[in-house]
Amino acid sequence: MAQFMAHYDVILSPTLAAPPLKLGQINLTPGVDLPTWGARAATFSPYTQIANMTGQPSMSLPLAMSKAGLPIGIMFTGRYGEEALLYRLAGQLEAAAPWAARKPKISG
Repeated sequence: MAQFMAHYDVILSPTLAAPPLKLGQINLTPGVDLPTWGARAATFSPYTQIANMTGQPSMSLPLAMSKAGLPIGIMFTGRYGEEALLYRLAGQLEAAAPWAARKPKISG
């Protein structure tokens, strides 16, 4: 991964493979075995696995919103040890497109 990343500053990808799921859809409730949970989680979050397995620094920023008003994360993965680059990038992106006011509606 280090050799591959030597040619790039960051990799841009979706954070998740689908919009946010309803609460509890991929939790470890009684009756759900670990392989089943793993398959569900891997299908939902395939893009995060490379960073999780290699230790590459990554960040997810809420740069988009779904039609339902839920945040959609955009993931940036950097070179090993280059967390500072990701912090600088996050600061620049937040200045250009602030996300603090974009919040999902609370349902009751």
